[in-house]
Amino acid sequence: MWRGLSALVTRPASAPLRLCARCSTGAESLVPGSTIFALSSGQGRCAIAVIRTSGPASGLALRSLTALREPPPARSACLRLLRHPCSGEPLDRSLVLWFPGPQSFTGEDCMELHVHGGPAVVSGVLQALGSVPGLRPAKAGEFTRRAFAHGKLSLTEVEGLADLIHAETEAQRRQALRQLDGELSQLCQGWAKTLTKWTEMCGPWRWH
Repeated sequence: MWRGLSALVTRPASAPLRLCARCSTGAESLVPGSTIFALSSGQGRCAIAVIRTSGPASGLALRSLTALREPPPARSACLRLLRHPCSGEPLDRSLVLWFPGPQSFTGEDCMELHVHGGPAVVSGVLQALGSVPGLRPAKAGEFTRRAFAHGKLSLTEVEGLADLIHAETEAQRRQALRQLDGELSQLCQGWAKTLTKWTEMCGPWRWH
């Protein structure tokens, strides 16, 4: 499949940037802030695996693994050959997607790599990302925590997302999707407005 698509891609003349925590000359400093990366599509062999980053060094990671000097158009997929930032060794052909903040899941600059799902490919790409200055592996749930911290998801929507991921029945899926869409959050906001209105009308003395 990728061989057919590769014919549509113009091969860049320049090699990827050699920016690597272990093999850089020291001229490059760590990017301020914390940028995380993780496999988002689950463990195990599969046709396609999704690896994503979030944080200010996402653009650096993109340039380090590809020959792109600038990020691709936002939310548009492009096919690129991934190389290890230190050795330049080819890793895989990947669909690359760029989500500039704040218009992203976490509210930060994000990148997604859609690679072949073999264990060696996934491991190689994760190791390559780990060699880029300013990047570290994400902790469990950290992407969602960042989305919550940046106001992209409410607490009830975070719970709905977790329920949707773990849903096993149609009823669970429908309920979780409604919660993720903000239905419960809107209901709670309505209750809060009603209680606030009644408190203002009745006055504090009536509650004693």
